[in-house]
Amino acid sequence: MDTFDLHILGCGSAKPMLRHYPAAQILNIHGKLYLIDCGEGTQRQLHKAHLSFSRIKAIFITHLHGDHCFGLMGLLSTMSLEKRTDPIHVFGPKDVVTYFEPQLKFYAGAIQFPVMLHAVPTTESACIFEDRSFRVTTIPLKHRVECCGYRFDETTPLPHIRRDMIDFYQIPHYAINDIKEGADWHTADGEVIAHERLTYPASAPRAYAYCSDTAFCPQNAPLLQNLTLLYHEATYANSEEEHAHQVGHSTAAEAAQMAVLTKPKQLLIGHFSSRYKDDTLLLEEARQVFSETILADEGLCLSLE
Repeated sequence: MDTFDLHILGCGSAKPMLRHYPAAQILNIHGKLYLIDCGEGTQRQLHKAHLSFSRIKAIFITHLHGDHCFGLMGLLSTMSLEKRTDPIHVFGPKDVVTYFEPQLKFYAGAIQFPVMLHAVPTTESACIFEDRSFRVTTIPLKHRVECCGYRFDETTPLPHIRRDMIDFYQIPHYAINDIKEGADWHTADGEVIAHERLTYPASAPRAYAYCSDTAFCPQNAPLLQNLTLLYHEATYANSEEEHAHQVGHSTAAEAAQMAVLTKPKQLLIGHFSSRYKDDTLLLEEARQVFSETILADEGLCLSLE
C-alpha cells in the first residue's frame, strides 16, 4: 500500500518548550511531505525525524498564534539556504497571509524560491488543494482568533497488481499502469485477459483530519465522517471545562465525544496544558468516552491503514 504516514514533530502546549514542542506535524502522502502548523523548533524536529526539507510540498497553518506559526519564516529561510528552487504553497486564514506577506517582501532577497500564500475560509468548509493523490478541505474551528482545521482525503487508490498473473502471462512492465487503470491484456495469440483477473481490488482510501485549537464544535461532525485518524486538541481535563470554554479550547473528554460523533478508527489527542505533569490523566478521561484514543508525542509516527 502507498505511504500515508503521520509524523508528530510537536504536539503543542499552552507554554511550549516546557514539556512539549509547539505544534507541527508532517503528513507523508505517497512520498510527498505536507507540513501542518509550524511552531518554533520545527526545523530541529524535522532533522531529528530525518525528514527532508526539500520534500515538503505545501504548508497548512491553522491560525496566527505563535505556537502554530513562529517557525515558518526560519524554515523558509533555511530551505533557501539549502538551494531550494521549487515553489511552495502556504495555506492559512487571511490573518496569516496579512502577517507573513510583509515578511516575505522584506526577506525577498534571501528567499530564492517562490512562496505562494493562500487565504482559506474559516467559517465554512471548502476544498483548497487537490492533486492526483489527495484533496484538502478546511474545517471551521472556534477559537479566540480566526482558525481552521484541515481534512486530508486520499483519492481512491488504483487496484493492486497480481504479480502471479503478470508473471504467468509475461506481461511487460510498461503495460502495468494501463492495467491498473482498467485496461485488459491482449496476448500474442489474441486471447483477452480481463483487467479483473490481473488485479486485486483497491484498498479503501484513507483520511486524516487535524482539528487544532478549538472549543468543542459538534456541528462539525458531518465534516469528519469516515476518517482513518482524527487529531483533536485536548488542552484541559474535565475539571477545567468552564475555563476551556472561556479560552476557546476543549477538554480531553470533549475531544473523545467528537470521536463518538464521527467514528474514526482512532483518535489522537494533543495540545496539552503544561499544568499537567502527566498527560495520561487526559488519556484516561478521553478513553472513558472513546476507547481507541492515543496521546500525541514528539517522535511518534503513525501509519494510517
